[in-house]
Amino acid sequence: MSDAVMQTLLAEDARRRRRSLGVGGLLLACALLALAITGFFDAQRFADGIPALLQLGSEMVPPNFARWQSWVRPLFDTLAMSVAGTALTIFMSLPLALLASPNTAPHPWVLRAARTVIAAFRSVPEIILGIIFVAAVGFGALPGVLALALHSTGMVAKFYAEAIEHVDPKPLEAATAAGASRLQVISHAVLPQVLPQLADITIYRWEYHFRASAVLGIVGAGGIGFELMAALRLIKYDEVAAILLCVLACVMVVDGLGAALRRRLK
Repeated sequence: MSDAVMQTLLAEDARRRRRSLGVGGLLLACALLALAITGFFDAQRFADGIPALLQLGSEMVPPNFARWQSWVRPLFDTLAMSVAGTALTIFMSLPLALLASPNTAPHPWVLRAARTVIAAFRSVPEIILGIIFVAAVGFGALPGVLALALHSTGMVAKFYAEAIEHVDPKPLEAATAAGASRLQVISHAVLPQVLPQLADITIYRWEYHFRASAVLGIVGAGGIGFELMAALRLIKYDEVAAILLCVLACVMVVDGLGAALRRRLK
């Protein structure tokens, strides 16, 4: 390799390094600016808040499990909400993902419409959807399930579509050349390639749904969140601590089940 070529390669490498440093510096500056705007560097606010946190912590210890029997059903409802919400999410996300992926969408306009619908679902937080559905169908687990399903469809369908978009095109071309219909191409050439990824995404979302279900109970969507909100309103922080510990234990169980399912599917 001649000296001129070596110098050119070194110069190109130096330019790449400078660009990377420049981008990294810009991102760091944006992050610091955002922290400053939100008051993260206001030491006085942290100093004023520490005594309140210590007081709150002292009122939460020791946790009060006297009413633990009344939390069993809400915890079960929370688990049921997470499973039902995940099931509805799958049913809605898979068709949308197939319409939102360039290699399976029947027409560019359908592709754009599907992506718009997915973005719309994703843009509304589940807590807002929970409030809307509580007003529409009343209190209980049903509004929580609907809120989880609609919001998660926006996230899961996006991940599904990205997985489908990056499948190996050769099986699709072979199936099409053999005269397979669009549905046959999807069922025999697309889905077998992405099923492990889709299953992984779904399991992760189920784990998230359990945690989100606990939050949705705060707005009246049933589950353990309703009990948590009641304890907060009554300023029973020792019960709040006990409920949070119960939720933590259930989250660990759900995460363990999710990890076991992922290992089983590999």
